Amino acid sequence: MRLLFVADVFGRPGRRALQWGVERQRLRAAPDLLIVNGENAAGGFGITPDIAREFLELGADVITSGNHVWDRREVYDFLDQEPRLLRPDNYPAGNPGRGLWSGEAGGVRCAVLNLQGRVFMKEIDCPFRRLDALLDDPATRAARVVILDFHAEATAEKIAMGRYADGRLAAVIGTHTHVPSADPRVLPGGTAYVTDAGMTGPHSGVIGVEHEAAIERFLRQTPNRFTVASDDVRFQAVLVEVDEGTGRAISIERIDEPVG
Repeated sequence: MRLLFVADVFGRPGRRALQWGVERQRLRAAPDLLIVNGENAAGGFGITPDIAREFLELGADVITSGNHVWDRREVYDFLDQEPRLLRPDNYPAGNPGRGLWSGEAGGVRCAVLNLQGRVFMKEIDCPFRRLDALLDDPATRAARVVILDFHAEATAEKIAMGRYADGRLAAVIGTHTHVPSADPRVLPGGTAYVTDAGMTGPHSGVIGVEHEAAIERFLRQTPNRFTVASDDVRFQAVLVEVDEGTGRAISIERIDEPVG
């Protein structure tokens, strides 16, 4: 089976690129499972119920997220109502939603997990121990193919998670930095890995926002208003082929295409 993971969708340009890229990949690769990271889909910060529904109508099987999922309070109730919209599972108990989806894709039972790193980020629950707990969940144990979106800042933490999960997951896909890494590979135990899948959206600015405001913040070290950039819009993703019999990855391919 093939799974297409679309990197962090950023703002309106990213939503347009998502539709463009998914249509192209349906013709090119015919993915069985479509996962979209949508935590920056609403103006670059968070996601709304309407945008989540838009992604699901487009064909997304699962929407993953990260630290910015909490930026739009209108999505909180929706996290409890829509099991296909995930938030990192290792936030403390009592928060809405969870980071595990299970279902069928291409006739194969699958599970998608969402966890967040702690290095240079919120000091939330341990993602490594939470991965163990999620893998022991009956819904995950029943799945043949298991994929993790690990939303983290530090490359070392992401690589450590890949090695920790190797042989137990079909894929560990890093998100959050919006800069695609050149290290997609299949680890010795059969887990496809990439440190960061990149960003689906405008690359003319600084990780999605207009560069003038970003530079001003670095110069002045005071808050200012960010505006979503508009140019050099790219569709970035990874395509993973998995042996549905073993649940192990066969290959992983990085996708980086300018939106026509």
